[in-house]
Amino acid sequence: MAETFDVIVIGGGPGGYVCAIRAAQLGLKTACVENRGALGGTCLNVGCIPSKALLQSSHLFEEANHSFAAHGIKVSKVELDLPTMMARKVDVVKQNTTGIEFLFKKNKVTYIKGTGKIAKAARGAHEIAVKTLDGKDETYTAKYVVIATGSETTPLPGVTIDEKQIVTSTGALELTKVPKSMVVIGAGVIGLEMGSVWRRLGAEVTVVEFLDVILPPMDGEVRKQMQRILEKQGMKFRLGTKVTKAEPGKAGVKLTLEPAKGGAAETLDAEVVLVSIGRRPYTAGLGLAEAGVIMTNRGFVQADENFQTNVEGIFAIGDVIGGQMLAHKAEDEGVACAEILSGQTAHINYDAIAGVVYTWPEVAGIGKTEEQLKEAGIAYHSGKFPFSANSRARANGDTDGFVKILADAATDRVLGCHIIGPEAGDLIMEVALGMEFGAAAEDIARTCHAHPQLGEAVKEAALNVAKRAIHI
Repeated sequence: MAETFDVIVIGGGPGGYVCAIRAAQLGLKTACVENRGALGGTCLNVGCIPSKALLQSSHLFEEANHSFAAHGIKVSKVELDLPTMMARKVDVVKQNTTGIEFLFKKNKVTYIKGTGKIAKAARGAHEIAVKTLDGKDETYTAKYVVIATGSETTPLPGVTIDEKQIVTSTGALELTKVPKSMVVIGAGVIGLEMGSVWRRLGAEVTVVEFLDVILPPMDGEVRKQMQRILEKQGMKFRLGTKVTKAEPGKAGVKLTLEPAKGGAAETLDAEVVLVSIGRRPYTAGLGLAEAGVIMTNRGFVQADENFQTNVEGIFAIGDVIGGQMLAHKAEDEGVACAEILSGQTAHINYDAIAGVVYTWPEVAGIGKTEEQLKEAGIAYHSGKFPFSANSRARANGDTDGFVKILADAATDRVLGCHIIGPEAGDLIMEVALGMEFGAAAEDIARTCHAHPQLGEAVKEAALNVAKRAIHI
């Protein structure tokens, strides 16, 4: 007889494993089905965590090569030990994946290693078929099913991925040597982060982007300044350009490029090509169509504000339902969904979810951009403060960038914040908390910030909403 659960979560990524843990904490008998053989999903195994490990290591390598002398630290020739750097990355990932398995045991979540699909949708007793990693066929039933299978790399027509010469972010995390040249197709978060890693380690990096801007849909002023900073670091950009063909060979990859708006074709050679034009929902083989679950025209699972699909008892969270494809957004949806399944109420403020680019300097944004406010016809005030005027940034030697806070012209309520600068991803969380509680720019401005710290730039930007910044 099939084992029965209150909740079965299909997918063990940030949304799925968090949902499973929270459901178990709330007293629901819970199982999580994951086919990777390791928990944490794309983010932990081949995304957020390994890329941040390499970003940190490559940042230190670049600092040793170019910045130590200004601090009075003399070093001899700095050499790269790529195998050790990669081994450290693997160890960081392993620490996190084993940590989640421990949390499953601690919270009594049943971990099922295999590929799950909805075999039968029946009110109160959905049947889940699992092909285990050792080839067995197993069946389970659950009152509730949560689809949390995440997303996958969006393919590019005319370009075949081999994860050796033409790679996704997965292959870019596993290169065994530093390429002499790398072309990154796509100027989004993944492309700029991975491009930064390999540029720091010695590759000549060129970014090819179909749009005329990098980092869509971030604030326009942020995009422009970040491009200038990255160009100063050595990254090259080909904007308004599309890739129509990629031909791998012994000497590397020959790309065919054309202007996005039409024009003559040209070629560009690279040792390695990274394809990072975005991600699409992963829903193949889940039995959703057979269960009658409605999908959007872009392939996302259609769910309401309670994460419920049109089929009673089948829920979905994270990348598969669209919105911001962020691990922390999926985690919050996992918690909210579990609480709803247990009979509680839950709410997520999607306007208070920050997005971060972990280049150096970092880029972070939350809420509305100036472009969005203008398009919506919302009157606002803008307060801006440069890190070049921040004493801690000067002491650290990290003065690129600024903090910008946007506040409603009538109420002073914070509508958005956009940061380029050191530790931008951490700094913006002060504003996120403020926005969650409906803070005004004046609230941030009148909060005493310790000195000297980078966070004073946030306070000064809030002061400057009313044009009364002290240090500029």
